[in-house]
Amino acid sequence: MKTMKLFRAAVVCFGIMTVLCGAVYTAAVTGAAQLLFPDQAGGSMIVVAQKDGTQKEYGSQWLAQEFTKPGYLIGRPSGVSNLSPVSEEQQKLVLDRISWWHSLDPDNQADIPMDLVTASGSGVDPHISPEAAEYQVARIAAARDMTEEEVRSIIKTCTKERFLGFIGEPAVNVLEVNLTLDGLLQAKKVV
Repeated sequence: MKTMKLFRAAVVCFGIMTVLCGAVYTAAVTGAAQLLFPDQAGGSMIVVAQKDGTQKEYGSQWLAQEFTKPGYLIGRPSGVSNLSPVSEEQQKLVLDRISWWHSLDPDNQADIPMDLVTASGSGVDPHISPEAAEYQVARIAAARDMTEEEVRSIIKTCTKERFLGFIGEPAVNVLEVNLTLDGLLQAKKVV
């Protein structure tokens, strides 16, 4: 009899906690996020107005998109990597990626920045370093029949500087650069 009473209390407690934590708390946090931070809660989507008056989503500014054509800024390799930097598998991946970059842009003899040949821990990093963007400027300019300075200007407008001037590293948003190169986003003014 005592066991049945304890079992019933456990089931009731489980039911109450499921409703509170699984439904009420989730609804409250989601509702607060939508109310206070609607853009971030909606995925920080890059939305562009179309000529016909509609709007089109091109992706999230926080998730990597894959670009591989010469006229585009190319981001970090996709895929999660928790490999040791000294493992044979990691070394093979890096060498394969170096070969790919040399085949894409054989005239570029500069050192390939590390973030172009190594995947991020999440595998969806939407940013690259300014050095990785600079490595690609000549190729993009030639493929798009632009000047290198025009490409650099667009990259600069899509570069986020260090937070408060000293926290983190500068980062270039690959999707924003490519949408600006395609004329889908307006280039921001560089000050």
